[in-house]
Amino acid sequence: AIARQVSDIREYISVKEAVAMFGVERSTLYRLIKLGRIPVINMGTRLTRIKRSEMERLFLNKQESIAEKEKPVPKTYSLEPEDCYTITEICEKYHINDSSVWAHVRKYSIPSRQIGNYVYVPKQEIDNLYKSEVE
Repeated sequence: AIARQVSDIREYISVKEAVAMFGVERSTLYRLIKLGRIPVINMGTRLTRIKRSEMERLFLNKQESIAEKEKPVPKTYSLEPEDCYTITEICEKYHINDSSVWAHVRKYSIPSRQIGNYVYVPKQEIDNLYKSEVE
C-alpha cells in the first residue's frame, strides 16, 4: 500500500518507502547505505532519504533480468505450405480420419492456415504429436 502512495515524480524516498517499493529488507538497505553502495541524504533524526534513481539502478535491473530469463520462449512456426501438411496428407500418412485430426489441432492449439481449399498445419507439430503412436 505504501508503494502506491509514493508519487512517481518524487526524487527522494524514505527507507520505509524504499523497502515497500523495491521489496528489499530494511536491514539489507541499511547495510548497503553503511557500505556506501546507496548514497543517502540525512535530513535529520529518522529522516534518511534515498535517491529513487539509485534504488532503481540497483534493484530494478536485476529483477527485470531475472524475469526476462524466466519468460518462456514463444514457439515459432513456419506456416508456409512447404513446411506444412494438408489435413488430407496427415490422414493418409498417419491413417486417421480428418475429424480426429481436427480434434487434435483444436485440443493442442496447433496453428493452421487456410490457402484456397487447403488447410496447412506445421509438419513439426504433427510429427511430434503422432510419431509416438506410429513407432
